[in-house]
Amino acid sequence: MNEELVVNGGFTNISVHNFSEKLLEQLVHFHVMKLDGGFFLWVGSAPVLSNMAVSMSSRHDSTPLSTLMMGDPSDTTASSLAQRLAKRTKKQVFVSYSLPATDSTLGLLVEQRIGKELQLHPEVF
Repeated sequence: MNEELVVNGGFTNISVHNFSEKLLEQLVHFHVMKLDGGFFLWVGSAPVLSNMAVSMSSRHDSTPLSTLMMGDPSDTTASSLAQRLAKRTKKQVFVSYSLPATDSTLGLLVEQRIGKELQLHPEVF
């Protein structure tokens, strides 16, 4: 599902793209908000905003900068995912990852599903 929102008299476009996938018997929802120069990605199974990180490229290092904006600092899932997506897309990336970080297999499947969506619909990121 895609929607587009025009803000400030047409100066800023925010497009929204949602998709879902059943991964390891759990329905996982993905919500992408495309922003000017970047995007926000929410991943979860229930409408909760928990860990949130931001990452962006740096002219001083080949590895994008990344920081946790809110949530449990011992859970690096959102920061790591934001960093890998920023490196792949060359954009500023905000990630909210609201799934338990206890299952590394689920995390891998989530990242593969995001990669598939990036290939199928690069225009929404």
